[in-house]
Amino acid sequence: MSTPPVPDVTVTVIVHNDAERLPRAVESVRRQTHRNLEIVISDDHSTDDTPRVARALAATDGRIRYLRLPENSGGCSAPRNRALELARAPYLMFLDSDDELPEESVAALLAAHREREIDFAMGAVRRVRVDTGRRSTWMPHLVRERRTLDGIAADPRLFFEHLSTSKMYARAFLDRHRLRFPEGIHYEDQLFSAQAYCLAERFTIIPEPVYLWYVAPYAGSGAASISNQRHLLTNVRDRIHVQRLIDAFLDDSGHRALREDKDHKFLKHDFRMYAGDLPYREEEWLETFADLVNPYLGTLSPGAYARLPRAERVVLQLIRDRRLSEVRWAARGLGHGVAPRELSTGADGRVYWGGQVPGSTGARRELDLTELELDTRPFPGAQFRHEITEIARGPGASVDLTVRTYDPALRLPVGPQRASLLLSPGRRRLSVPFRLLPVRPGVFEGRVRLDPAAARLPLSGFAGVRHPMVRLTCRGQGNRGLLLAPLDFPALTARVPYRSGAAPHRVTVEPEGHGPGRLQLRWEPTGLTATVLRPTAHQPGPTPRL
Repeated sequence: MSTPPVPDVTVTVIVHNDAERLPRAVESVRRQTHRNLEIVISDDHSTDDTPRVARALAATDGRIRYLRLPENSGGCSAPRNRALELARAPYLMFLDSDDELPEESVAALLAAHREREIDFAMGAVRRVRVDTGRRSTWMPHLVRERRTLDGIAADPRLFFEHLSTSKMYARAFLDRHRLRFPEGIHYEDQLFSAQAYCLAERFTIIPEPVYLWYVAPYAGSGAASISNQRHLLTNVRDRIHVQRLIDAFLDDSGHRALREDKDHKFLKHDFRMYAGDLPYREEEWLETFADLVNPYLGTLSPGAYARLPRAERVVLQLIRDRRLSEVRWAARGLGHGVAPRELSTGADGRVYWGGQVPGSTGARRELDLTELELDTRPFPGAQFRHEITEIARGPGASVDLTVRTYDPALRLPVGPQRASLLLSPGRRRLSVPFRLLPVRPGVFEGRVRLDPAAARLPLSGFAGVRHPMVRLTCRGQGNRGLLLAPLDFPALTARVPYRSGAAPHRVTVEPEGHGPGRLQLRWEPTGLTATVLRPTAHQPGPTPRL
């Protein structure tokens, strides 16, 4: 019997209880334009129909080999490592069963290896939202142009691109350094990629897409990826654990000089993922979260903190100071230029976040907002905070909102203020004027009726989401800011006929499910008409309050 030819590349497809999507992943490898490859399906002891599906796939193509682990490992590392032991090719790639490879992936990465001697080649990752189909490039600024680097020190920003699946590795490189995926931990890609970056003498980046990463942000808990299980405190513990392993590796391998860059990546990416969810967490969860992260935050480089936007530094410091109720307020403004409810001024004239001057030097440094010039910046760019404190049903499809506006830098003149609620589901903007009356210095409150039926939609209809804005007018100048909703009020749905000629639509008024929790209106065209608001998925309750 003749020996089969040695393949150029081995692509390992790891799978666990994913019989439905496995054929799609394997087919994406089979249709690669570079044909001389082998496919190893590495099954982490699935208990569904995966074994039968995998064997059927292997029977259709001699390039496919099926490997089944004797017991479930609970992670990605073991199935990758076991397949690596069987791989016959000098170059290796890894694919998850719920993702795909674009058809030129293998050819493009292999060409980079054949151009010069490198340890690995990497390309662009396209993220695909399974709920909307929207596509985007993961970390596009890092893969925008073709380049070959002599080690990670040439561009430490690459720590942000920690996916092992976007790369083709030279087998000799992995074996020379005995580099394998760490077993028994989650976030194994972060440690493996940090080690690969630091141990590689040379690697090439290409701008072509080499991986399709399917993202299901609203998957059920049983199907959610590890990254989408941030509500689990064990997830926080796992992420901190792998960071400590990376830190130890950097120290032991002589790469301590990269620690600030790696710390910055953790604060800007890993911690930031949790920070955006903090407004939705209960007090007990926040207490345990602070217990888990604070010891590690204290080990990070001061320079890593200094590179963050001020709003992110505020959230971090409030966590470290265990001002947990205030953390929710601060986190709701991340990335949106939302003011705090209060500011305080120290004896030296410095301005700080919140209603009290911080006690420690470190806290004063991180909570110091003086550089933002909140009291002097041009009015259109001034920061205010608009919160809905009450929501009540109005006539027809309308809702009555009580809006409280915080002006901590005292930019608005004394007395009533002119405001408008802005909404633009079509080309013509809906503007509803209302007045904000003074409650106390720096705080105003007013009531406004929001009627979705008054918006002018395109004749073709409108399907999508819009977030109302509050516009303040002062001395002929305008300022727009987002409108924060109570996070727990029940979603309200109406079927609304439109006098503008557009077909009836189903409109839902609700708090935003992710991010800062803006008030959100969602339109869906429908042939039915109704004007009675009703809760969806919740029973009517008392008027929600913040």
